[in-house]
Amino acid sequence: MLATAVSLMQVIIQEKPDLIIQMGIAGTFEPLLPIGTVVAVKEEILGDTGVWEDGIWKDLFDMSLEEKNQSPFKQGRLTNPFISEYNVLNLPAITGITVNQVSTDNTKIEHLIHKYQPVIESMEGAALHYVCTLQQIPFLQIRSISNMVGDRNKQRWNIPVALQHLNKTILDLVAIISQKTNL
Repeated sequence: MLATAVSLMQVIIQEKPDLIIQMGIAGTFEPLLPIGTVVAVKEEILGDTGVWEDGIWKDLFDMSLEEKNQSPFKQGRLTNPFISEYNVLNLPAITGITVNQVSTDNTKIEHLIHKYQPVIESMEGAALHYVCTLQQIPFLQIRSISNMVGDRNKQRWNIPVALQHLNKTILDLVAIISQKTNL
């Protein structure tokens, strides 16, 4: 997340982009979401910024270290105000959670699902939402599902299929956006 935030700021300062599209793969919490499904992230949650205290997870908002509606947050989430404008392929618009440590512990996974209802997990999506919202740069986060969250057996992952679907989707997306907006 940290490297993504710094890199984004460097690009914004140097290039002054009209739109930033972040694309990548992700694990899913949703067992019915097939590998290779491509989604657009409508909101991000900081999934491991906080403290476990007395067996309970407390995030920044639970600890009153941050207000739930302090910019760029809305109800404790980093929303994408540009999702309807740039999700021109009508990809499923879902909730993502960003973590610094891949979730493998079933207790932690169940807690994240119960508290936040995320559909996918990544390691940098929140940085995109945070930086671009504060800098008022339109953005879109696109992810292709490569695996189930918690499953570290990479033989059950399918990164080639996820990347194949992602590549086709991003080419279609960019073609439509460039026609519509003259970017």
